[in-house]
Amino acid sequence: MEFAKRMNQFSENIFSKLLESKRNKLEKGEMVIDLSVGTPNIPPATHIREALCMAAAEGENYIYAINDQRALLEAVSYWYEKRYGVVLNSQTEICSLLESQEGLAHISLSIINEGDLVLVPDPFYPAFANGPSLAGAKLYYMPQKKENGYVICLEDIPENVARKAKFMLVSYPNNPTTAIAPDCFYYDLIAFAKKYDIIVLHDNAYSDLVYEGGEGKSFLSFPGALDVGVEFNSLSKTYGLAGARVGFYIGNEAIISSLKTLKSNMDYGMFLPIQKAAIAAITGNQDCVKDARKAYEQRANVLCKGFNAIGWNIEKPKATMFVWTSIPSHYKKSEDFVIDMLEKAGVLVTPGSAFGPLGEGYVRIALVQDEEVIKKAIQAVHECGILKGLTFS
Repeated sequence: MEFAKRMNQFSENIFSKLLESKRNKLEKGEMVIDLSVGTPNIPPATHIREALCMAAAEGENYIYAINDQRALLEAVSYWYEKRYGVVLNSQTEICSLLESQEGLAHISLSIINEGDLVLVPDPFYPAFANGPSLAGAKLYYMPQKKENGYVICLEDIPENVARKAKFMLVSYPNNPTTAIAPDCFYYDLIAFAKKYDIIVLHDNAYSDLVYEGGEGKSFLSFPGALDVGVEFNSLSKTYGLAGARVGFYIGNEAIISSLKTLKSNMDYGMFLPIQKAAIAAITGNQDCVKDARKAYEQRANVLCKGFNAIGWNIEKPKATMFVWTSIPSHYKKSEDFVIDMLEKAGVLVTPGSAFGPLGEGYVRIALVQDEEVIKKAIQAVHECGILKGLTFS
């Protein structure tokens, strides 16, 4: 049998290796505390689950959805105006997704021709690079450097690169670096996109997980954003609907229309009971969002305070459900450090190298366990001695 050459870029990766190591330890009866994948363990609020269950009990809801229900589109429009101050046309500027990752993977197919250039941040969420690569794009990495607060310096992008670029992917609050971009960045981004005729795709999955009283914004709330781009948003983290796969693609009408046409040839829409649950989530009581934010921030406090106490100096994140930090300087590769920590402490995190070239030298820790489990992980790392006598860059 012969398979598509494009699949060669998806050979076994570090996630497969770590999963195998985790499985081996569990089969031996050994402890593994998994802080690697950003899988929320905070379930949806009661009113969201009830809406899903009631709709799932109705036999009429098992037909093909085909299109988004008008009620869902109007709910998203209501949500964006109330939450972000963005006024949308519910029929032409909104499209549901089977989570934003699906949209990130497929949008390239509706925009990119073989060989087109795409601007991708580095470090990056893997789907940012995988989607364009599947469409045959060439990638140019926009550095997100620590000395710049992990915010892209648009002025560092060569003019000849900018003139060739078809679209650019941007995401703040950022996964994996947890950075937040200042308002001035978005004004510059929109001007940059207009100057070079570049489509902007902004991933906004973590705007409700901003800490210390901060408030996340929408890219679309800045003047001119609707002229140049779209925004992905998700109900996975703040509403606990990760397994339900609910996301939205919001913004420029022409870009939305192109992806809608593609999706109409690829799927039959979102399961109707899940549409009902999404409506309940974004139009109902929002205390659950505050509770989720409080829980993740407290977990971040516990994790950072605990690791700092045993010699691993970790800066508290400003946002998201992750911690991004340097590995001990004794290690040359983040993958080696992660494997050592799994084998010696039974604690699994994600090597920064999985997020692009500039991710090397870092690890991402997901705040997906309760506080007591996080404390247990810190104790295990301390007792195994992996940090003893080591320094951090």
